[in-house]
Amino acid sequence: MSDDPLLAQLNETRRNFLALVADIRPELHRYCARMTGSIADGEDVVQDTLARAYYELSNLNDAPALRGWLFRIAHNRALDFLRRYERHMSEPLETAEQMPDEAAGTPDQALIREQAMRTAIGRFLELTPAQRSCVILKDVLGDSLADIGPIVGLSVPAVKAALHRGRARLTALPTIGATAPLPRSPVVTRYIELFNARDWDGVRAMLAEHVRLDVVSTIRRQGRDQVGVYFTNYHKLSDWRLAHAWLDGREVLAVYRPAASARPAYFIEIATAGDSVTTIRDYNHVPYIVQEADFRFVD
Repeated sequence: MSDDPLLAQLNETRRNFLALVADIRPELHRYCARMTGSIADGEDVVQDTLARAYYELSNLNDAPALRGWLFRIAHNRALDFLRRYERHMSEPLETAEQMPDEAAGTPDQALIREQAMRTAIGRFLELTPAQRSCVILKDVLGDSLADIGPIVGLSVPAVKAALHRGRARLTALPTIGATAPLPRSPVVTRYIELFNARDWDGVRAMLAEHVRLDVVSTIRRQGRDQVGVYFTNYHKLSDWRLAHAWLDGREVLAVYRPAASARPAYFIEIATAGDSVTTIRDYNHVPYIVQEADFRFVD
């Protein structure tokens, strides 16, 4: 621990900021996960959002309305993410301004929200960005039309139009049929087997020399020696197990704590090269991200 008073003050300020936004983070993630189509990518955008908000806060003259301000930042960071990878950005948000207000009648809001909540996170990518953001904010998070407009930068009529078209598109999406058996990576399988056997020497032997560790929202380490210490925390615990699963098209390690739990508490994602583990991302400290995770387990 550093004795530098300035560093200590900065760390205290950061902790206070994270405590201030703690209750909003799960909602931010629900929004960002659906905007990006991925639980993990959504958390990356949340982290980016909080970093940007923390930086901007010191430059503000007046305290903002916290939730709306964070969601505006999250919306813009999500769009930046999508543009960066050119993901489903065929229609810019500005196009929504040209849409006629086609909303008619007052549909059953409870049924609409239930449908939106049941829709798989990845399927929101079938909507244009304007439709996606408005449907998520209105039907998943329950925001008012007046609140949505400032977040996404649209007029209320444009929000209504995007919402109407987005709802219609979700309703028209075909049902997902049976899927093929899930593949099993031999390296990931071996890692899980060693981890569950508490064979820490075996797990450490799988690490690449310059392996990177990201315990999301907590610590980052690099190098086999530094990352090797990470497994000490799991060695100290006894009541847990890993299971091989897929989530949003990615192979992951679902973590059950306690081991007999019916549902994973969080997940770990690893990247490999050859027979070595090159990256570990552990989501232990952001458990809210699995609240709506649709794990598919490898037999």
